[in-house]
Amino acid sequence: MATGGHPERGARLTLAAVCLAVFMLLLDMTIVAAALADIQASLDARLSGLQWVVDAYALPMAGLLLSAATLGDRIGRRRLYLGGMIVFLFASAGCALARSIAFLNGLRAVQGAAGAVLLGVSLPMIAAAFPEPRRRSVAIALYGAMMGAGGAVGPLLGGALVTAYGWPSIFLINLPIGIVALAIAVFAVTESVAPQARPVDIHGTVVLTAGLFAGVYVLIEGNRYGWGSPRMLALSVVCLVALLVFVRHETRSTAPLLDVRMLANAGFAGVCLAAFAATGTLIASTNYLALYFMNTLGYSPFDAGLRALPLTVAIVVGAPAAMLGARWVPAVVAIPGGVALIAVGMWMMTGVTAATGWTHFVAGSVVAGLGLGGLSALTSDAALRFVSVPDAGMATGTVSTVRQIGILAGVAGLGALFSRAAGDIAAARLSALPALGAEPTRLLTDGLGAGAGLRVLDVLPVEMRPMVPTLATIAREAGAAGMQAALVAAAVVATGATAAVAMLVGTGARRTPRDRTPMSVD
Repeated sequence: MATGGHPERGARLTLAAVCLAVFMLLLDMTIVAAALADIQASLDARLSGLQWVVDAYALPMAGLLLSAATLGDRIGRRRLYLGGMIVFLFASAGCALARSIAFLNGLRAVQGAAGAVLLGVSLPMIAAAFPEPRRRSVAIALYGAMMGAGGAVGPLLGGALVTAYGWPSIFLINLPIGIVALAIAVFAVTESVAPQARPVDIHGTVVLTAGLFAGVYVLIEGNRYGWGSPRMLALSVVCLVALLVFVRHETRSTAPLLDVRMLANAGFAGVCLAAFAATGTLIASTNYLALYFMNTLGYSPFDAGLRALPLTVAIVVGAPAAMLGARWVPAVVAIPGGVALIAVGMWMMTGVTAATGWTHFVAGSVVAGLGLGGLSALTSDAALRFVSVPDAGMATGTVSTVRQIGILAGVAGLGALFSRAAGDIAAARLSALPALGAEPTRLLTDGLGAGAGLRVLDVLPVEMRPMVPTLATIAREAGAAGMQAALVAAAVVATGATAAVAMLVGTGARRTPRDRTPMSVD
């Protein structure tokens, strides 16, 4: 049972428990990038299976987060935090024991559901611990910075763990972090509930999750089953209908899961778009960059993690820099500015060819990382600048949900483009080698389309060994084509989002009262 100690000490320990939790949740989002190549080889997984390693985690987090926040308001945030943390730790241990890609992805979904609980109660716990607006803003900025730090250190830490102990270790690292957070919550965090908590919108939760699942399934499995196949067309209809039903239900509900009318506020819509663009472009693309570094450029997980260090440092530096700059730079500049940095960085990383080395990505990753770090620290707090006090909890929960939807869409969409571009190049180059044979050509095309890169050469039969130099060149060309397609798409999305966010946030700032919150929006 939590002790009732000094309020200031209790508030700081509550912030520590929350920050450890969100650090762990974001770490688990990006640390898997360093293990994807080893998971692919160990569990004989297709690229779609690797995409589900990421999206099976993000999907329940996006679908359940807002409901978790509402449930915490009703039955107690500390209670839900403790339950979510315990389930998350058991699921993490289970992931480490997985011996098939299906089992791993099932437990990743359990992790994601528990993560939704932890993320859903995190900001309400901070709000309850820091009732004074200015101190709460600082706490929320630190919370955002810890999210950014968790995402930033994932590739490097993951690379070190995979190289030293194998891919299961990336899930076991959650245990010490989670146990410390759990101990703090048990002994130092007091319970809090909302005086007038809304009922949980079960209907909205189910419909939203179903729509997201259908849409993500289409994007991930479209290359495998055919985009025009009956299965894909049916699921596309399910996605569209579910999302339309969700919007209709939410506009009519007296206790909505997501008050879609908040999106009519241009400033709030702009902040949500910024959060979506940041995770859907840079965060999503890091998974394919890690796979490219390991499978196509041939680096070990640790060496690949080292080569992601410029991005890590940039994100870590960008978060506190944005927090300090918020004193002088208004949200109307900072939010679109962060997205613009991501767009510029993504464009700088394009131009990938078979001869491209890892240094090609350094400058762009630094620029984009600074933008992501800044947005991680500012978006949750900026969202509050555009909504009324009663909507604050739903606003921050919505931004967190949109971040997860961005990851879902980005990983699925960029993966589809990567697979198609790499597979097309592989098919064209391999078809010019008649001595290869039909079945080896098909297997190699599938492997290169799955991002296996040079690893496809490891399973060549002895009689094909003389063709290794030629096939290695084709593998590099296919990997480069896939990476280029993903990066160009991410850059285009980030560029369009920059213009839209600037327009929306600027419009919102002009319409928002200057005295709504301590920090102005214009």
